[in-house]
Amino acid sequence: MRILTICTLIAICLFGISNAKPTKNKNTTYPPLVNQAGYNLGESKRFVCYGAKDGTQFNILNAETMQVVYSGHMLGFQGWFSDFNPMGATNEFIIEVKGHGRSVPFWIADHLIEKVSSKLAYDFFVDARGFASLEEYKIEEVYSGGPTRDGGAFGLETTFEILQYASNPALFDNWKDELGKGKIPDLIELILWHAEFAYKYHQYNGPVKNRHGTLGYEGEPRMNFDYWNTLDQLAAVVGAYHDFLYRYMDEKTYHKYRNVLLSKWQEYDRHKVVRYWTYSRKWVDKGFQEFNEMGNAYGQSVFRNLFMYRSEKALNSPEAEQFLKWAIAGAEDIIAHWDFNNPRHMWWIRNAEHITPQALAFFLLLEPEHAPEGTKKKLAAWAIHMKQKTNNFWKYRVHSEDEWAHPKTKELGGAPALGGSMFAVAHLLNDPQLRKLAWAQVDFVFGVNPVGTHLGNKSQDRIDVGYWPGVEHGWPSSHPNGFGKLGKVRGTLDGSPLDGQFPITREVEAYEGKNLGKDFGNKAYATEGWGISNRGWMATLSFSTLDSHKLTILNANTNQVVNQVNAGDKVVIKLKAALNIDWHKKDTAWIDLIRNGKKQRLALTETGLNTGEFIATFRAPNTDAITVSYGYLGFEKQKTLNIN
Repeated sequence: MRILTICTLIAICLFGISNAKPTKNKNTTYPPLVNQAGYNLGESKRFVCYGAKDGTQFNILNAETMQVVYSGHMLGFQGWFSDFNPMGATNEFIIEVKGHGRSVPFWIADHLIEKVSSKLAYDFFVDARGFASLEEYKIEEVYSGGPTRDGGAFGLETTFEILQYASNPALFDNWKDELGKGKIPDLIELILWHAEFAYKYHQYNGPVKNRHGTLGYEGEPRMNFDYWNTLDQLAAVVGAYHDFLYRYMDEKTYHKYRNVLLSKWQEYDRHKVVRYWTYSRKWVDKGFQEFNEMGNAYGQSVFRNLFMYRSEKALNSPEAEQFLKWAIAGAEDIIAHWDFNNPRHMWWIRNAEHITPQALAFFLLLEPEHAPEGTKKKLAAWAIHMKQKTNNFWKYRVHSEDEWAHPKTKELGGAPALGGSMFAVAHLLNDPQLRKLAWAQVDFVFGVNPVGTHLGNKSQDRIDVGYWPGVEHGWPSSHPNGFGKLGKVRGTLDGSPLDGQFPITREVEAYEGKNLGKDFGNKAYATEGWGISNRGWMATLSFSTLDSHKLTILNANTNQVVNQVNAGDKVVIKLKAALNIDWHKKDTAWIDLIRNGKKQRLALTETGLNTGEFIATFRAPNTDAITVSYGYLGFEKQKTLNIN
């Protein structure tokens, strides 16, 4: 394990941008920077080594034997090794570039990033709650009112926790003992906690500890707490009820939430796109904002109205059609007015930017037959824009011709969340190049960036409660005692390179504090992590599964894929998903088996140690057909077996 001091952190120059500056020391060499945790089997794999000439050979070494197991050549400061897929490996690897030294060790394994990150993604929201007990919750003592410290109801925690569970539900059965008392997944209990918070405060407009702006329309009374957004969180809960939350939440509670939603929906303007709702006092975006990370994000109306449509449709309610019309109107507004060249629609709203493309993608995933004309075309245009903006060896989305990132504020709303948007759109467009760019954003989070570190600070406090396995070097600074009190919060992201860290920063000085608006220079600034920064990272982990989860039905005798068998024939259900959490034992999983409209869970077992494939064998029942399904809310992998 190598030690990297704050003052010797390595960074790399961004290639081909017009404001590139010369290095201070032309004789300096830079080591290869890799994703410190590692890479997923079968996915894009790359590293960056600034200064390495085109054609320079690089070798991948087995970190245990130091034998060369793969070789390639540098091009444009990048080394690609996507075709290196050592199946079942549990050892680490090291990259060596001639004249530039060696990288830190890393793994290459089945769904590795999901393995090391999925639990930490929701652990953050467990730890960062204002109060663990809703009975003792004191909203006036929590910055912005909660539910997450340093975040109001606009955090939409419940929406994205539900998407995370829906993307890979069997995974979360592995963790039940912290909140779920050994009975239900901790993530589900967290969702239910957030739902009840939203219900409790859906009319609250009293004092909160502080916030960076006020809420409401210009010329009208201001809100102290963004209670309108509590309905968005409840909408996600009722929208997921008939898919999976019915197992954990009673019907009486469901109708309690639904009744509030129906009675307050139009009063709180939840039926439409809301603009100019937040008056910001933050130095970076003072005044009324068309869209803002602290208010209503562009696309938020699509999410909430689709969830309500889902709930009402399941009840055969006449209200369903109206919610669908509102969702369509919100999507049509995005199609008509979403301007990629308007920074107020893009990077300027930072942590909320990811909601816009993900909302349109969610429409196509959940209700493709109802998505308005032009939905996919708009996402295709966004994909082209992103490819243009990431045309550099970092694969980093730059701001403009002469600015890589913001000079004064962290960009945690960028790479950690951008990967999720790219994963979702790549799936819908069948665009492997965009999926590669999504993995590059993940790599940026894990150390392939100008500072050469993971974006989460690796303090002893964090290590004690849980930090990303395999990551040697964390973000140089943190702000543990700010409004969020995030020093001991698992999974916190703390900072990201500012414009001043590009094109190259040989030495990075740590900085802690709140002197906002100053020139930070080479300081690795971290005012404080934030709940909606982590929300975007949670979304990335959720949407990453769209093209890596596979479900198949096989004839047990021939091992051939089948869609029709005779009653009594033996069949095998095979699931490939991000469920391989222990390399040294056979993990378990489940899928939904649907017969005559009734759903039951079918248990699966990993085919061997560290294979990442899960199977169940059974005889086809005497019925017309069965359907097997894994995942919910547009993330489903589903197959139907017709039975003679």
